[in-house]
Amino acid sequence: MTMTKVLISGASIAGPTLAYWLDRYGFEVTVVERADGFRRGGQAIDVRGSALGVAERMGVLDQIRAHATNLRGMSIVDGEGNEVHRSEERTLSGGPLDSPDVEILRDDLSKIILAATGDGVEYVFGDSVAHIEDGPDGARVTFEKGEPRTFDVVVGADGVRSTTRRLVFGPDAGYTPILSTAVAVWTMPNVLGLDRWQIGCFTGPGGSTGAMVMTVRDNTELRAYAMFTDPGAVVPRDVEEQKRLVAAGLEGAGWEIPRLVEHMWDAPDFHFDALAQIHLDRWSKGRVVLLGDAGYCGSPASGQGTSMAMVGAYVLAGELKAAGGDHGKAFAVYEDDLREWVKANQAFALRDVPPTDSADIAEWMGEAGAALEGDFAVMTNAITLKDY
Repeated sequence: MTMTKVLISGASIAGPTLAYWLDRYGFEVTVVERADGFRRGGQAIDVRGSALGVAERMGVLDQIRAHATNLRGMSIVDGEGNEVHRSEERTLSGGPLDSPDVEILRDDLSKIILAATGDGVEYVFGDSVAHIEDGPDGARVTFEKGEPRTFDVVVGADGVRSTTRRLVFGPDAGYTPILSTAVAVWTMPNVLGLDRWQIGCFTGPGGSTGAMVMTVRDNTELRAYAMFTDPGAVVPRDVEEQKRLVAAGLEGAGWEIPRLVEHMWDAPDFHFDALAQIHLDRWSKGRVVLLGDAGYCGSPASGQGTSMAMVGAYVLAGELKAAGGDHGKAFAVYEDDLREWVKANQAFALRDVPPTDSADIAEWMGEAGAALEGDFAVMTNAITLKDY
């Protein structure tokens, strides 16, 4: 094998999963992450379908199941707090509770995968890629802080706002806002006294504004989610300005939403962004390739972002191994294997969007919701994992 050195930008889910497999296959792997250390917080995410197979092959599936949210069910309430729907069979965030899929906090999953990569992977925190110069003998990477280095392959696994994608494909390449919706998530104390339960309240024009809370960490915490429409064309980078947008977007909302917003201001973690997808004609250019949300984000509305990241990492690593150092060949097969599956997942985020008015949600959670979940279950298992 002639190609050995790989740089991965991003240390959340996709990057460490790829690092695990590349290290196992004998590559020399460096992961650079903008954050100063392990990033805590984030929403509950789902490991589904073929991604469960990836986790099992990594030997971490039991750990993932041990950290599952283990919710008992959900309620939908109106603006006055009256329960209009209740289910102990499914939740809004995770789907059917009897499914083999696993709902887990993003930081818990990330921590498990990071630990699994072991000592063979070099992690560089508190730095980021500033420039990439592709050449016949390697990609010369300039960092914001560290000394320049040359790699055989550079992988952008740095999310929907990917710096790697911006540097190589252009500033706005592929970025496609969807549903005119912004979503925020933060951690707060379990001030509602919930027991492994989830509550959603959706009001506003067309049911477009609302919030959802769910218990985590043995009921000691809540993850609060907020959503509202028309966040504007540009998402501000300043966190305090983002919080002001959330507060303004939720102004006048009922139930306990003002109380959630009150805790948002001092939350130990906070994440905000507009719902968006990434649509690119190609996922690679020269020695640079995109992975997960950086290359083909489906948005949280797809329910498949984590699974696409993990499956994509497994396939990319396997094809780099199978190609014996020919990155161009590996990238082509990687994209050919995943492109149609990714397109189906992205399309799923836009079809049959459930009503988000509390008064209508009960009806949707009946036959229409069950049929949609059946189609979704088939799609999540549509990729057969190769043996590399």
